Parts: sequence; structure tokens; C-alpha cells
Amino acid sequence: MKKIIKHVKFRRRRESATNYKKRFGIVKGGITRVVFRKTNSMIIGQAISYSDKGDVIEARADSKELAKMKWPSRANRATAYLTGYLLGKKLGSKGKKEEYILDIGLNPPIKNSLSFVFAKGCKDAGLNIRGSFDIKEELYNYSDTGYASSLKKNKSGFEKQYGRYLKEGHDPESLGKLFNETKKALSEIKL
Repeated sequence: MKKIIKHVKFRRRRESATNYKKRFGIVKGGITRVVFRKTNSMIIGQAISYSDKGDVIEARADSKELAKMKWPSRANRATAYLTGYLLGKKLGSKGKKEEYILDIGLNPPIKNSLSFVFAKGCKDAGLNIRGSFDIKEELYNYSDTGYASSLKKNKSGFEKQYGRYLKEGHDPESLGKLFNETKKALSEIKL
């Protein structure tokens, strides 16, 4: 009788949580990774360097930290930009002037996606991330309030689009002003 040997893949590969080939290529370069992750309700950013004993997290920022500055935590472009900006400020305060590489994990590399808006925020805060992130400001800044104003005429559509903002006491038409105030507060913050 012939014995059948079954090879079991690593747990994280079976769960489609890690692409080991891509990770090996990034880690092999020896460059600190700026890691972007998105959940349903928040954006998470970390600067991680490789060590033989395990990865070392140099800095971490998530969108929940923006709530201290009255910014509503969401998983949208504006929040991704501000979270990246916060991570960049944290690394800048530690005097880190090295080159970084963006690690978007299993997220697809789509132009103007959250991961690249996050990287744009990091770059604007002074990080040296490989690659160019030419993203127009209107994609992540709420400066154009015309959409909110035009949608206000349709009450059900307005509440569906901005219901959580309204419930938390934010005026959707003044999100651009709040975005600029939050960015200014982040740029003046001493960490």
C-alpha cells in the first residue's frame, strides 16, 4: 500500500493573508517598509524594519488617533492621507531620514487608491518613500463642498451619504475646513 504525503502550506498562506514571495522580495532589499493596512472602519500605518529575531515596529499611526483632533475616523481617502501624514510626522520626530518602501500587502496597486493616498501623506510629511505619488489634492481634500450642497436637496440621499457624520455632529459642507485644520494641527504637533 502506497503512503500519501500531504504538504500543508503555511497558515497565513492558506488564509491568503501573506504573499511570502512578495514579502521576501521587499525584506531582501533591507529597506524599512511603510506598511499600509485598511479595515472596514480605520486606516493603519506602520514603519517596520526586518530583524533576524522578528520584525521591529519603529512607528505606528492609525486613524483613531485623528479623533483627538476632532477628525472623524473613517476608511476613506482623506483619512488615509491624514494617517499617512501623522506616521510621517512620527518618523520625522525620531530623526529618521532613510529611504522607505511602500508595502501595500494584498491590496491591488490601483492608481489613486487609499494605499497611494496614504503614501502621499507620508511623503508630504517629509518621508523619503520610493516611487512617485502624483495624486491630485481634490481626491483626498474635502475642499469641494459642491457635492454635499447639491446632495442636500435630496434629503434621503444626503442622510445616506453623510449619516454617520451628521450623527457625530459634523457638518458635511465644512469637512474641507476641518481637513485643513487637522492637517495644520498635525504639522505643528510635537511628538
